[in-house]
Amino acid sequence: MARYTGPVCRLCRRERTKLFLKGQRCDTSKCPVSGDPNDRGKRAFPPGEHGRDRMRQGSEYLAQLREKQKARRIYGVLERQFVNLYEEATRQPGITGENLLRMLELRLDNVAFRASWGASRSQARQLVNHGHIRVNGKRVTIASYRLRVGDAVSLSDAAGELVVLRHNLDTLDRQPPSWLEWHENRRSVTVLRVPERADMDESIREQLIVELYSK
Repeated sequence: MARYTGPVCRLCRRERTKLFLKGQRCDTSKCPVSGDPNDRGKRAFPPGEHGRDRMRQGSEYLAQLREKQKARRIYGVLERQFVNLYEEATRQPGITGENLLRMLELRLDNVAFRASWGASRSQARQLVNHGHIRVNGKRVTIASYRLRVGDAVSLSDAAGELVVLRHNLDTLDRQPPSWLEWHENRRSVTVLRVPERADMDESIREQLIVELYSK
């Protein structure tokens, strides 16, 4: 399965905003990017030899491209997958941008992240790939598996022995969105409804993505 394996902090630096790709480390002073876009901080400029030169104001197309890249990197989706999701979103009734974000939110790895089983989406994806997640009682190892209303997502019995998972449940102060319901000491969640735009707290301007692909 293709996936990005390089340093993730440079992805945050490239987008000049926190993408929270390293879990709790992103909330410490080790993070090179400040949550305040006006605070340069240490190394708060794009990576590469000409990184500082990229900090100047760009074009409309550049803003659209960066927004698309930011959304891809937040959810850990490759370009071809993202294009396929966008094309599917255009065929669905409703607002294309919201349809796109809704499908990203309903991915199994994202739900595992929202349930605080993974400190980051990449860690949650690893739990799925290693077979520690059950959907309606059945083992699912596909991180991009799209959940439906009424689906029950739970941890396997073996997952309870994982030190990293117990640590996440004890230390992560992350409340699930209103479209998810926790059960059994936070070891299972149920999809109550499809997420609405107000439920998606990611700072993604989806209209820019739609404008980019509409050209």
